Amino acid sequence: MMNNQETSSSSSCVHPSVLPISYLLGTWKGEGEGGFPTINSFKYSEQLTFSHSPGKPVMAYSQKTWKLASGEPMHSESGYWRPKPDGTIEVVIAQSTGLVEVQKGTYDAEKKVVKLQSEVVGNASKVKEITRAFEIVNGELSYVVQMATKMVTLQPHLKAVLKKL
Repeated sequence: MMNNQETSSSSSCVHPSVLPISYLLGTWKGEGEGGFPTINSFKYSEQLTFSHSPGKPVMAYSQKTWKLASGEPMHSESGYWRPKPDGTIEVVIAQSTGLVEVQKGTYDAEKKVVKLQSEVVGNASKVKEITRAFEIVNGELSYVVQMATKMVTLQPHLKAVLKKL
C-alpha cells in the first residue's frame, strides 16, 4: 500500500501533468557553493527530494543543506511544483528563514530544463527577486539560483550538482 508521500517511478501512477518532469522524482544529493556581494562565499552539502502522490497534478519539493566542513545544518525549504500541459509551471516555496516565493516559469521535457522566475518574494526585507534554473546534465541535476536585493542587481547566489540516490 502506498502512502500519500511515496515517490513512484512507475509512469502508470504519475499524473499526466507531472509526467513531463517526472525525471526529477526521487532524492538527489551532492555539493554546492554560494556567494553574493554582501556575504562571504561558502560550500555546502545538499539533499533535494521530489515526491508525488499518485493522481495529483503536483510534486512536493524539499531541500536541506549542511556546512560542507562541519555537517552543521544551514538552510531548508519546501514547497510544491505544479507543471501545466502547456509547458508552464507554478512553484511555491517556503524557506526556513521565513521567506516565501511564488514562482512561475517553463519546462522543456526533452531538454530536461526548468526555468523559474519569482512573481512574489514575501516576508523579505531585502530580497526582491529570485530566479532558479534546473537542468539534467549527464544524469546529474545541476541548478543555479540568482538573487537581487534592494542594493544588488540580479546575480548568481547558489549553484550545485546533485546525483540521484
